[in-house]
Amino acid sequence: MRSSGPLRAAAAAAAGEAGPASAVAPPLIQTPPSAPASSTASSGSKGSNGHSVAHTPPAPPQQAGGYRLPPKEILDIVDAAPQPGLSFSPDQTMILQTFRPPNHPPISELSRAEIKLAGLRVDPAIHARSKMGYTLGMSIVSATEVVPAPAEKLRPIFGYPEGSWLNYISWSPDNKFIAFTVRSPGGPTDPPQKPLELWIADVSTGSSRMLLESPAMALNTMFDDYCWLDDNTIVATVLPAGLGAPPVKPLAPAGPKIQDNSSGKKSQNRTYPDLLKDAHDVALFEHYGLSEIIKVDVISGAVTKMAPSRLYTSVDPSPDGLFLIVSWLEAPYSFQVPCGRFPKRVQLWDAKDGSLIREMAALPLAEDIPIAFNSVRVGPRGVGWRDDMPAEMYWVETQDGGDPAVDVNPRDIVYTLPASEAHLPSAAPTAAATNNGNGVHPTPSHSHAPCRPPTLGASPRGDPRVIAATELRYGGIAWCDGDLALVYESWWKTRRSVVWTIAPDRVESEPASVLFDRNYEDVYTDPGSPLSRRTALGTYILAKLDGERKLLMSGGGASPEGNKPFLDVLDLSTKSTERLWQSAAPYYEQLGGFMNDTDPAVPIKLEGLQMMLARETAKDPPQSYIKTFSDSAKSSTERVITQYPHPYPQLRDMQREVLRYPRNDGVMLTGTLYLPPDYVKERDGPLPCIMWAYPREFKSKEAAGQMRRSSYQFSSVGSMSPMLWVTRGYAVLDGPTFPIVAEGTEEPNDTFVEQLTAGAAAAIQEVVSRGVVDPKRISVGGHSYGAFMAANLLAHAPEMFACGIARTGAYNRTLTPFGFQNEERTLWQAPDVYARMSPFMNADKIKAPLLLMHGEEDNNPGTFPMQSERFYQALKGHGSPARMVLLPHESHGYTARESVLHTLYEQDQFFEKFAGFGRVDPAYLEESGESSE
Repeated sequence: MRSSGPLRAAAAAAAGEAGPASAVAPPLIQTPPSAPASSTASSGSKGSNGHSVAHTPPAPPQQAGGYRLPPKEILDIVDAAPQPGLSFSPDQTMILQTFRPPNHPPISELSRAEIKLAGLRVDPAIHARSKMGYTLGMSIVSATEVVPAPAEKLRPIFGYPEGSWLNYISWSPDNKFIAFTVRSPGGPTDPPQKPLELWIADVSTGSSRMLLESPAMALNTMFDDYCWLDDNTIVATVLPAGLGAPPVKPLAPAGPKIQDNSSGKKSQNRTYPDLLKDAHDVALFEHYGLSEIIKVDVISGAVTKMAPSRLYTSVDPSPDGLFLIVSWLEAPYSFQVPCGRFPKRVQLWDAKDGSLIREMAALPLAEDIPIAFNSVRVGPRGVGWRDDMPAEMYWVETQDGGDPAVDVNPRDIVYTLPASEAHLPSAAPTAAATNNGNGVHPTPSHSHAPCRPPTLGASPRGDPRVIAATELRYGGIAWCDGDLALVYESWWKTRRSVVWTIAPDRVESEPASVLFDRNYEDVYTDPGSPLSRRTALGTYILAKLDGERKLLMSGGGASPEGNKPFLDVLDLSTKSTERLWQSAAPYYEQLGGFMNDTDPAVPIKLEGLQMMLARETAKDPPQSYIKTFSDSAKSSTERVITQYPHPYPQLRDMQREVLRYPRNDGVMLTGTLYLPPDYVKERDGPLPCIMWAYPREFKSKEAAGQMRRSSYQFSSVGSMSPMLWVTRGYAVLDGPTFPIVAEGTEEPNDTFVEQLTAGAAAAIQEVVSRGVVDPKRISVGGHSYGAFMAANLLAHAPEMFACGIARTGAYNRTLTPFGFQNEERTLWQAPDVYARMSPFMNADKIKAPLLLMHGEEDNNPGTFPMQSERFYQALKGHGSPARMVLLPHESHGYTARESVLHTLYEQDQFFEKFAGFGRVDPAYLEESGESSE
């Protein structure tokens, strides 16, 4: 019998053997005085076997009002050192091993100045998005080595300032260089932070040098950064020459803030955060968004300016490097929508000198995109390059005014145009670039009459060519060659997905053919996704097997027995498949990309085919291998690539079981039950349980009840995972499915509460019936929509749970009146649904203790911090036991080490106090107005 483990540690902690916890700086905490603790977690409570599980608080008092640390068994997992990142060179002969910082930066890093502009958050010191991650260092290692490689096998990248933070790392197409940006950490002993410098490293030596110096020619990465034009040339967006200081906000306002809709224009939008508020915000947006486009020769360092200053959002080189598709934003801006809907101009340029060849689009402000799913912007969208051609553009245009409620067919049309013909005048007004004198395609009629079918195929030189027209909403194209491409379309209301095969260069003579027409929620019939291969131009296209009309399809292999990833050969001529490989017990394996596809001119063949393989088990983390197939894929050999240590060996023997159980209406549900490594039911009795979940909508009961997990997958324990409490002796039911089903024309949220509570009841019945969970000590929790779920369960099923935890949720749906999550109806269309689903409206029904946590800078639409603040006030106003914790500088997800650890401390104490073992910190009791005696 083991003498250690989570349950033994729990007993030791209860005896007062835990170490001290520290305090640093305060999150905002509010709690009503003397919130009653559950009797099941009181001092001296016993398990079913009569063993005492809690007597005295485990930890010495902590400083009130500061950040706290969770128990050591949780802290050890959260603070585990991260593994290095890996990036293969384009020719797959080398691996770039990057060294990551600790998983969570200090709160001081998140406390840096941040400006919120048009849906973006900007770090003004570096002209980049705020709170970026970074890399601490890089080394090159041969792809024949096992990684993490020992120091003697590494070729470090050196020459940049020691201690710098590195970002935007990329290989050159010819494998000879690695480009990256450098910035100062900006700490007390570091150089001041300034905009990002672009550096270049010689792969053969590891030596690096500055390519673009800051601030004279620093990168502006607010929208875009840089890309390789060819082996020796980089195109980048940089700060404009002579850019002055940012505009200063006037001490006194110039006037009132006015927004006007006197015209009565209908414009519905969800609750976007961080929008522009006034003229000063507009000035800041232009100051920080302005950039110039330059070319830089990585050999000589010579710089060529290509265009004047604008709010450039994208620079996309053609595969052959001879052309650029350039996009930028223009005024008038909006105070109602984020910058992605601002007026936008898209042009085709000559990459030699930046000269204009053709304007592809001039899109107006888009404040009136419908809120329904499948709504899109009017005009050309997705302007990009065919991956199978040196320089041929393609894009799609809606025919329904962007409104899915408009009944038209076709709904979307896909166009192509070779860049070499774009300078020619267009003879027909069918494409976006030739209308109204400004490149704007006329808005299609909103009548319900079907559109005139487009003419596929040939068009005069200089005119866009129609290659596809979709009945549903266009979803993308996978290119192969002139004889083959896959066109994707889908429809949200029906969950229908259609994949077509087309011959893009012969659409007038070879009609499109349906390859798949299926319900995309039905994972059991998912045929997988086609694998791609690298071209000589560095793009990726569909990989034909033996040069024939056969594709290699990789899929998740969902089945009633669990996920079993597979590799199939799909014959496009017969639409038949042949299974080459499939994962099998006791492993969970997935195949990745090709590893010996070094000559694009040589067809992919099964014999000798090498692919990346990831293998994991229920106990051991994923490791990478190169799998080589032979004998028509009937045999194979393997070579190990990675040997990562177990990230948390103390949980290697954690007990894990994927459960299947029915809801009262017959829908099959799934959940994963975790128990401590040393737990014995007969000895330890039922445990306190944490149920952590997130509800999802479905259109059919069959799809909702399908199995989407594997008993052989490794359980990754994230820094905020409920599985951390397995180390504290808890049972954890992670991810129990809560499907909200609406078949036919029904709307799922009409029965949200009934289906939610039925799912919770089924999950509880399943774990309790096994004898491993104490029904009086079950907690429920979730993040975002999961927090909304937890609060609703406490309101509508108060008898099921001892307490709840709701992180960063929305609780009053009248504050998200134009839809939320997957609800398309507005508050005025379904007022009863909005009210019944709002925990805020049902605050008087909540009697179980509820912990509310929220990042003070939440940037997720709908989950503003006010949601938690108002909900807490409602709970307190009705005498409900509640506690609210607001985390400074945190957004929708929590990042800073202090914030993450304090969150875990709060959750641990809440569990312990109301539904656990009673191991409560005296300082925690004092904050709530209680005594530890």
